Parts: sequence; C-alpha cells; structure tokens
Amino acid sequence: MNISNIEYLVIIGYLVLIIVVGFAFKKFSANTDDYFKGGCKGTWWLVGSSAFMSAFSAWTFTGAAGIAYESGFSAMFIFFGNVLGFFVNFLFMGPWLRQMRVTTFPEAIASRFGNTTRDFYAYYEVPIRILYSAMALYGLGIFCSSVFGYNINYVIIVCGIVVLLYSATGGRWAVMATDFLQGLILVPLTIIVAWLCLDALGGVENLFQEIEAQGLTEEYSMVNSATLFGGAYTWGWASAMMAKQFIVFNSMNAAPRYFSVKDGREARKAALLCSVLMLLGSLIWFLPPITARLLYPDLVMAMDVAKPAEASYAVASISLLPLGLIGLIVVAILSATMSSMDTGLNTNVAILIKDIYPKVAKRLRGKPKAESELLNYGRILTWVMGFLIVLLALYFAQQDGSGIFDIMLQVGTLLSMPITIPLLLGMFIRQTPWWAALMSITCALAFSCLAFFEVPLTNLGFSQTFSDQFEWSFQQQFFGVLGTGTFGFLISTIFAPAKNTPHRLMVDAFITRMKTPIDFEKEIGEDNDLTQLTAIARFGVAVSGFIALMLLIPNPLEGRIVILVLSVIIGVISLLMLKAGSQVMKDNEPYEQTKSEK
Repeated sequence: MNISNIEYLVIIGYLVLIIVVGFAFKKFSANTDDYFKGGCKGTWWLVGSSAFMSAFSAWTFTGAAGIAYESGFSAMFIFFGNVLGFFVNFLFMGPWLRQMRVTTFPEAIASRFGNTTRDFYAYYEVPIRILYSAMALYGLGIFCSSVFGYNINYVIIVCGIVVLLYSATGGRWAVMATDFLQGLILVPLTIIVAWLCLDALGGVENLFQEIEAQGLTEEYSMVNSATLFGGAYTWGWASAMMAKQFIVFNSMNAAPRYFSVKDGREARKAALLCSVLMLLGSLIWFLPPITARLLYPDLVMAMDVAKPAEASYAVASISLLPLGLIGLIVVAILSATMSSMDTGLNTNVAILIKDIYPKVAKRLRGKPKAESELLNYGRILTWVMGFLIVLLALYFAQQDGSGIFDIMLQVGTLLSMPITIPLLLGMFIRQTPWWAALMSITCALAFSCLAFFEVPLTNLGFSQTFSDQFEWSFQQQFFGVLGTGTFGFLISTIFAPAKNTPHRLMVDAFITRMKTPIDFEKEIGEDNDLTQLTAIARFGVAVSGFIALMLLIPNPLEGRIVILVLSVIIGVISLLMLKAGSQVMKDNEPYEQTKSEK
C-alpha cells in the first residue's frame, strides 16, 4: 500500500519540526539535572503529556490493533490497565514517586534496599532498555516496510537518527516538548479517525448490527470463552493484562516519568491528565481495527505482514482519511515509538552518568568531573546508546520478523516484570532485609526460565495428563512471575533486622522522605512556567499552520473539512496557551516592577 509524494513531504516536514524543537530547547539544559530531569521545573501539562506519550509505542496501533481486529472489544482491557495505573498515580503514588527526590530510580533503590541492589538494577536495566527500544524500533520498521512499502533499514536509521538529534541536543526538555507536540497531533487525529470510522459504519447502532450480521458477536465479546483464541482474551487474560499494567505504572522504576515535575501536587495533575487521555484512547483506538474487519477485510488480508491483522489500523485510516492526513497517520505511528524510545534513552543515559560512571571512576581513581563535563558526557553517551539501539534493530531486521509484538509482550512479562515486583512491594513493606529485592528477583527469574523454555511440568513432579493439558499462556506466565516474585519478597521478611538497625533506619528515612511534600521555592527555586508555555505554544501554532497548508491539496469537500477541523483544534489549543502565557506575564509585571524598585 504505497502512499503519494505529498505524504512523504508531510512526514519529512514533521521530522524536521521535532529536530528543530530539540535544538530550541538546548538552552534549557545548563547542567545534568536539567538534562536528565528538566531541573524538576516541568509543569503538570508538559510532564503529563510526555508520560502519556511514553506509555505506549507503535504496538498500540499494530499489535494491539491486531487484537482488536481478532477479538473486538477485548483490546480495551490493555488500556484499562493503563487508566487504572495512572489513576492510582493521581490518588497518591504520583506524589510519592516525585518526592523520592532523586535523578534516577537506582538512586531511590539505594535509599530503600542499599547499594548492592542499586548496582544490580543499574547494570540490569541498561541492556534491557536497549533491547526493548531496539525491538520497538525494529517492529516499527517491519510495519512501515510491509504496509507502506518503505525500506525497513531506512525506517530504522531515519527514526533512530531523528530521536538522537533532539534527545542528545535538548535532553529531557526536548523529550518532553516533542512528546507534547506529538500528543497534540496524535490525540485529535485519532479522534477524527474514530469519528470517520463510525461515520463509514453508519453510527454506533449500525456498528453492533454489522457485527451481528457478520457473525462476530461471540468473538467480539469483551470477555471470550477459553475455547476461542487459544485461551486468550478470557477473564484470566484480562486480569493479567490489567494487573501487569497497574504494576508497571506504580513501581519505583516508573518514577522517572515524575522526576521532572515541580512537586507532588503537580505530579497528581500530570497523572490525572494521563489517566483521562488514556481512557479516551481506550474508547477510540479499537474502532479502526474493528472497522477494517467489517468493511475492508480483503485489504487487510492482502498486507504482506506476518500478522495481517496488525495492519488493520493503518488500512482503515488510509481508506478513510483525505490526502495529506495519511502522512500524519504515519507520523502518529512513528511518534508513538519515538516518544517511548526517547524517554527510555534519556533514562538509560541518566543511569550511566549518575549510577554507573561514579562507581567506575572511583575504582579507577579518577578525579570528580565538573557539571559541564558530565553534561557533555551525557550528550556523547546519548549518541552511543542510540547507535547501539539502531545497530541492534538493524541486526533484528536481518532475522525472521514473525511475531515481533508477541515477543515484546513476552520480554515485558518474563524479563521486566521480575525486577518490577519488589519495587512496588518495597514502598509498602518496610520489614525486609537488604537482600529482599534480590531474593524476589531470583525467584521470579527462575520461573521466567521455566516459562521461556516451556519446561514440561512432569519435570517438576506433575502428572503427564496435567502437563499435556497445560499451556504457557501469557496469563500463566504473568501470574507465575507475580506469585514467585511476591513469595520471594515476603519470605525475606522473616529475616528483617530490628527497628533500630542502620538498614531499618535507612528504610524509614526513605519512606518518610517519599511521603513528605516538596517545598518548590526552597528545594528547587524559581520556575520557568511562562517560558515553557510560550515556547511550546509557538511550535503548536506552527504545526497548526503546517496542517492548514494541506487545504491546498486537491481533496473532496469532506476531506478539506477534516483537515480544517484538525488544524483548528491544534491552533485553538496553542493560541489559548499563548493567551494564558501573556496573561501570566501581565499579572507579573507589577511584582517585577516592585522588585526592581527595591
């Protein structure tokens, strides 16, 4: 399914824009705190939109779309887990995570479990994040090459270099700014796509009538029976998916998404914004794949993809959007992966500079480096790490790409979940020895090995009949990892030291600090809310104008209206931001004048 030269121009224009944003926000990073966590000055709307965009990748519009194509409304459970996770962040976890007062989550781990556990996490997380980013980039390349006819290697290289350009240049500020602009395009565009799908189907009532007419009522139930889809999309699958996402969003390794926000109160607002946006996404993102199943099944099955259903979102979008906006759908799919990749890259380099480098330098008896030198090291390491991700993705591109999105889910369950469990439990259970997290990880990884190699249960003492009937499904893998990891953590409490021991005093101090509100003026200083607001709003106006230029492209009236609506939505939001910024500036003038007179 090739697209026109106009769509190429749209894609190129977007990529150039976010590179410019990266350079524009370079001045915001004067030291490593600015580079890795925005100097803790990020406003709730900026941090919240960045956290929302980094919470999903192209898998949302590919792998998850394939689930929606096959099983309909069951796909909503994936995003309901995200909604629940962010909502608990809003209730109390967001402020806790921000109030840890660190730059990297291994630093927080050191305060809770000690330096040995911190070192383990630092060295474990870096390669896992590289692997996951490379797989996401590779999956994006597979999709774009199969659906849009792009060369997979070009997609990997171009997207990787673009992410590197703005991430290495502007650091965390550039990551947040580009994420906001990407969300400013993605959210209204996906709403428009969902509306076009409903319009093509004749409304919500006709949607359900068409599902019934095509005999899909049973398959499209929210919860399926175990006889369909190999046991997937059942209550067990749904509960495992929601629990997994909840844990991911509420453990200590989720804390970096709030390190950049000003204080706990702003963290709550950011989390609420994420929860609302994710709820909106859960209600509209499944519509295009279902529409493709009902209206364009032949086009979907003609896609040269390992799983054609994973192209369903793109097929529906391309079939319904006017010329020009098809390029923006490609942009939306690209940005979904790039926004998660840039956040992971920035977090990884922060771990290298703040957690690993000081240890290595001390062993080599190196002299402490100045902030300017560490900042340069951070930029250099961003390029190095980025190139490793691109090279690994290119290596994957030479292999068989079947089931890449299933593999990503398996990596998240079997490799990431074991180290996540103790980081959630450790914020609530104090009575543990220093090795509690390591014990939990060992137990969970032992189970992960059994699940990965699909060890016959007869080897563990189970009957042959039970072993033959057992399947290592996603839910079996998840609940097995969760159970063994939790068991390992809880069993360690038997060996917890007394309350007055150094370790217990350290844990108590960590919990107290985590629950103590931040005094922004005393701990951080002066904010730059106005600068953030106006700088990003101006780029938003530019995006709106860029989309408005698409009205010059020959399109039917309906198509021009769709383009105009998208341009107006983005333009209105951006202008309101500029107006709010000018109002703040006007309100501050008397204060600044009085201050200067004094």
